Amino acid sequence: MARWVALLRGVNVNGITVRSAELAELFRELGFAEVRTVLASGNVCFDVEDPADAPAPELKSRIERALGERFGYDAWIVLVPLDRLSGIIEAYPFAQDAEHHAYVVFAADGDALRAVLADAPEVAPDAAEQVEAGDGVVYWRCPRGSSTDTPFSKHLARARFKTSTTTRNINTLRKLS
Repeated sequence: MARWVALLRGVNVNGITVRSAELAELFRELGFAEVRTVLASGNVCFDVEDPADAPAPELKSRIERALGERFGYDAWIVLVPLDRLSGIIEAYPFAQDAEHHAYVVFAADGDALRAVLADAPEVAPDAAEQVEAGDGVVYWRCPRGSSTDTPFSKHLARARFKTSTTTRNINTLRKLS
């Protein structure tokens, strides 16, 4: 058995509404077990009974297709093995405090992650915003209230990353693990 987390991108914003109960129902209909949604931002934990029957790329495509058909939008997800989440959380390299958001940027594949990092704006070591590569993720820290107008947030908002990245607050990740 393999436990996964599906991180949906772009739901419950811009007119795309996906209710948690309906999302969980869809995952159960796809044959997954122990389905659990977390918050209303598109986070689903689920089990695949026989991992050999569902390699990650096939699983990703199957879920995206089902989401698109059910909810009528171009669905993009990032799949993360649940057992990786605690290590990702523990490796967060920046101080966490009430004045800053602590984020983790996930990418659908290594190429997308490299693209995010290759063109990322330079951040001074003492800047309010911080960005650092992690193991298969990018860690990001920014002042509260600025998560849509910092140089890195504008970089992530580029159309070229729409289908391949998604960002989660570290507090959300703790609820998933």
